[in-house]
Amino acid sequence: MNKNSFKQQITKANVAIFLIVAMLIGFLLSRIVLSVAMILFGVNALWNIHPRKWLKEKWWLWGVVWLLLFAVSYFWSDDKTYWGEHLQVKLPILLLPLAYSFIPAFSKRQVQFYILSLCGCLLVGISYSAYFLLNNPAFFIEGYRFSNVLPTLPKDEHIRFTLALALGFVSCFYCFPYLEKRWQRIFIMSCLLVFALAIHVYAVRTGLLAFYLFMFLFLLYLLLRKKTRVFASLAIVVMTLATYSAFKMIPTLENRMNHFKWSIKVFEKGEMNPDYGDIGRYMSYKVALNIIQQNPLLGVGVGDIYHEMSRGYQKLYPKVEKKHFLVPHNQIILIAVGAGLITTVAFVIWLFYPLTEIKLTRNGFYYLANWVILLIPILVEPILEIQYGVFVFIAFLLWQRHLLLHPTRL
Repeated sequence: MNKNSFKQQITKANVAIFLIVAMLIGFLLSRIVLSVAMILFGVNALWNIHPRKWLKEKWWLWGVVWLLLFAVSYFWSDDKTYWGEHLQVKLPILLLPLAYSFIPAFSKRQVQFYILSLCGCLLVGISYSAYFLLNNPAFFIEGYRFSNVLPTLPKDEHIRFTLALALGFVSCFYCFPYLEKRWQRIFIMSCLLVFALAIHVYAVRTGLLAFYLFMFLFLLYLLLRKKTRVFASLAIVVMTLATYSAFKMIPTLENRMNHFKWSIKVFEKGEMNPDYGDIGRYMSYKVALNIIQQNPLLGVGVGDIYHEMSRGYQKLYPKVEKKHFLVPHNQIILIAVGAGLITTVAFVIWLFYPLTEIKLTRNGFYYLANWVILLIPILVEPILEIQYGVFVFIAFLLWQRHLLLHPTRL
């Protein structure tokens, strides 16, 4: 590589890191900043890259396939505006996976900058929520009895934010060996404790499940390595005690779990009450599956998903108020409703394609861990129908994928 080419690669990586941090800031504070940062990230990465090289990126190509099939439903969608909204929010899937493929390997210093910036952003989000909790603890703790949660940055995005916290927790574990200075290690260790505590205080089940799923995978990873088996055994004991204490001592978590237990009892009695989140999800699945049976191959059209779901609710649950009508709270089922099973098959191939890239290395483990965690929201909410959801899904998975395919030297 000549000198000028080397400088260009360094510049591209520096700009990429800066824009990744800009995306994180946009995630917290501004949809416009997030969108602009994504576009600039793509321009920076793809500058001077011949389109012929794009065709070598198989995962990206599968994304193009399922999104094109998704878009074709325009022709049998009556509500073109709603169709456009559903398609527009997914455009980062066409850009970011391709862009990340042409960013050179990050240096150790760039990895350090990323993890410190990520932690800083997440701490700002936690501080925002803590301000409300500390000013009126009784009000918010009581609210958890009725499944109300703390205010978050971004606004009304507690699921996406707590998912980002769990993924940030994973990133801290991954990046720890790259930290050279003592203050950096102390700061990241402190962040790990704060993130773990915050996830339990928010008591959002997606975040909690993501956190415990990673801890299970991490402890299993340590147990499979002879050198770390003793440490893993001790860690299991400590984690068990810490988890028990958390569920007994954190009132928001305790109230949330009591609400969850009560919703199970209500469901077992056969009461289809959409005021309980899990029952509302179940109802959306039942309505959606009925629609899929009637329109299996091509779906009802992406633009008509909500309209057809509303008709389904009126038919199956006539007593449910319109404000409780939901689109399917499962990304796979939602795609099947809107664009049919043909598109769904292409989406599932795209979704599981990262597993073909896994390597039996440390980087491979963390890539797999991110993928497994991100499978959770795919199964319990329409995460790719929301801008912040698309960002969280794509950004964290692509960051770890890039480190797998373009490893940074320790």
